[in-house]
Amino acid sequence: MSNGISLPGPHNITRVELENGIVVLVYENDAAQSVVIGGSLAAGSLYETPAQSGLAALTASALMRGTHSRDFNAIHTALEDIGADLDVGAGVHQTSFSGKALAEDLPTLIELLADVLRHPAFPQAPVERLRGEILTGLQYRQQDTRYRANRAFQEALYPDSHPYHYSSRGTLDTLPRLTTADLAQFHTRHYGPRGMVITIVGAVQAADAVSIVRQHLSDWRNPDQPPVPALPALRPPQETRRVSVPIPGKTQSDIVMGTIGPARKAEDYRAAALVNSVLGQFGMMGRIGDEVREKQGLAYYAYSGIEGGHGPGPWSVNAGVNPANVDKAVNSILHEIERIITEPVSAEDLSDNQSYFTGHLPLQLESNEGLAASIMHMETYQLGLDNLLLFRSRIMALRQEDLLAAARNYLNPQALIIAVAGPEA
Repeated sequence: MSNGISLPGPHNITRVELENGIVVLVYENDAAQSVVIGGSLAAGSLYETPAQSGLAALTASALMRGTHSRDFNAIHTALEDIGADLDVGAGVHQTSFSGKALAEDLPTLIELLADVLRHPAFPQAPVERLRGEILTGLQYRQQDTRYRANRAFQEALYPDSHPYHYSSRGTLDTLPRLTTADLAQFHTRHYGPRGMVITIVGAVQAADAVSIVRQHLSDWRNPDQPPVPALPALRPPQETRRVSVPIPGKTQSDIVMGTIGPARKAEDYRAAALVNSVLGQFGMMGRIGDEVREKQGLAYYAYSGIEGGHGPGPWSVNAGVNPANVDKAVNSILHEIERIITEPVSAEDLSDNQSYFTGHLPLQLESNEGLAASIMHMETYQLGLDNLLLFRSRIMALRQEDLLAAARNYLNPQALIIAVAGPEA
């Protein structure tokens, strides 16, 4: 795929919009006799109230617990009989689904997907077991310093009027209060064809795949689906704020520090992604990994990341350290952030990271799962079906001054949220 000839693009991706608005994208790939599906619909935690935090995620997870025509055992027996997988889960903006089967079993996989999406029964006993599993996981995470630092960071970075302030998983307070009637009501209101995308990749003919989806989903209607709500306006931090989460008995502290970063569709997202790679990803986790972990030995792990989703997600640095080294590690990270906004990256750093980005792309597309995810990404963020074809030229066109401008646009070492969870307050 390195020459771009066989990369997915408008010439070999079939894109069809069904009568009810569902977008179907198919990429034929005969390299393996399997087929992978992936997709989403507009039913994430964006549509729930803070008092019902976790409603979208619980609803999505409960879909596979039983429908009006199949109970839990019937759904999973049908999947096991053909060696297939099917999963559904919710995030902030969307409920996503994924599945895999032999190509010949695509009709069964799509039939099961349509059944769980359209006709869930939310049976009381299986939903209660599911709720118990989620609550147990949340209780366990209360002692997880990395989880607690991330939650404290997110809550401090985004105000309580913003959906990113809340965990899409819900809380120990909100989840017990949700009822099966709440789940059914959320499903009735928010599940429907508007905004739904399904991607199919594998050893299938595009026309056949579209026909199968049309058979099971084209008659789906929900006139009550609400429009996608606009995200509230945001201001990045105006000064540094430090939040401590004491967890007695721990031997490690976890640090999350950062600010608001670019959305995926931001014009400078690619430049910011390259800056982030230099800062805390490339090689041994970039400059931060090299300085904080390798040279100074202050951290068990240290890296940076950009979320880059539908809205302005965080641009953050994560590190796990000895509690005695928290301040040293924070200061060392601040030094690297200061450096990245004051000095252009070297020509060598730029070239190395450009090569990494463009060289890594074919590896992402070696499997049906990778192909489906990449095609879904293009559709979800409206990047154009030629995005992969143009990827190399767009990355190679970036210059040192582009990266410096992107870094300065978002990063300010004098105005960050710093969250620390560990044995000391």
